[in-house]
Amino acid sequence: MNNLFFPVILAGGKGERFWPLSRLDRPKQFLSLDGSSRSLLQATADRLLTLAGGWENLWVITSSPIAQGVREQLPDLPVANLLIESEGRDTAAAVAWTSLEIKKRYGEDAIIGFFPADHWIADQEIFAETLAAAMDLAAKKAAIVTLGIKPNFPSTGYGYIEQGEKIGSFNNLPAYHVHRFTEKPDRETAETFLSTGRFSWNSGMFVFRAGVVLEELRTHAPEIIKPLEQHGPDIYPQLPKKSIDYALMEKTSLAYVLPVAFGWDDLGDWNAIERLLKQSDNPNVELATHVGLDTQGAIVYASNPDDVIVTIGLEDVVIVRDRNVTLVVKKDRTQEIKQILKILQTDSRFTGLL
Repeated sequence: MNNLFFPVILAGGKGERFWPLSRLDRPKQFLSLDGSSRSLLQATADRLLTLAGGWENLWVITSSPIAQGVREQLPDLPVANLLIESEGRDTAAAVAWTSLEIKKRYGEDAIIGFFPADHWIADQEIFAETLAAAMDLAAKKAAIVTLGIKPNFPSTGYGYIEQGEKIGSFNNLPAYHVHRFTEKPDRETAETFLSTGRFSWNSGMFVFRAGVVLEELRTHAPEIIKPLEQHGPDIYPQLPKKSIDYALMEKTSLAYVLPVAFGWDDLGDWNAIERLLKQSDNPNVELATHVGLDTQGAIVYASNPDDVIVTIGLEDVVIVRDRNVTLVVKKDRTQEIKQILKILQTDSRFTGLL
């Protein structure tokens, strides 16, 4: 069996909930949000390179408008390993197309992993051990392996995976058949999930053999895989827009979960900055020159170090100054940033702000 591992970075997202720092010409995956010198995309490639055995086995799928930015951020990535979507069709189409391309080149036993470009991972060593377990499971069984994050608080912002029967241990990590996937729960349901010890957060990271996932797509998502097999990527803009969770993971009987804890955040919106960078001796998270009076629980960011942000009497807000835009939003309403962007799109005065 071919045990080569081919990590694929999903780098086509817009990161709209990090607007105005994340924009069409500079989406979230091109940014550094943890104070390091490496962007989220570069950090993702860094942690996968050793596991891949070098650049020749690392793949990226992205959208046409930001493909050049990906090339600039990852100059060592082989041209043939960069797949460019002519139009974004969500993760099911991305997984199907990339898996087909890797299977053509390396065969059905090639082990593939899919990883979002914009996640934060704290412990690289445990992450590598987890992937070794996932690869071992995928090599030994017809399995679609998902990495489940052991929850440490009752999040209402993540989907959950309920584990079923234990099937054994791989690289000393227990693996379970997936009993069910659930959508983002309300607070009470999330607390119940946490108390049972049977639920993990859905990280959106998957590992499987090429032949296994393609056969499952033929069974559960023929409307996506068959046009690609018959017509190639030219048909891509006509494919249904579906997530891999909806198109496959919620339907397949071959889903397995490895519940793990390596320090993880999907960096879904500005509140993630507080989870990453909050210091006990400061009532606020400051990535700017900030002078505050009676201000607490604020996240303050400015891309220009010469900009000074002054606040009085504010609590639990996000303030972001980037180029020609200032955003002020309550922390519990950051999900609504996408609604503001829809409003801006309708007015020609603001198209340059997107």
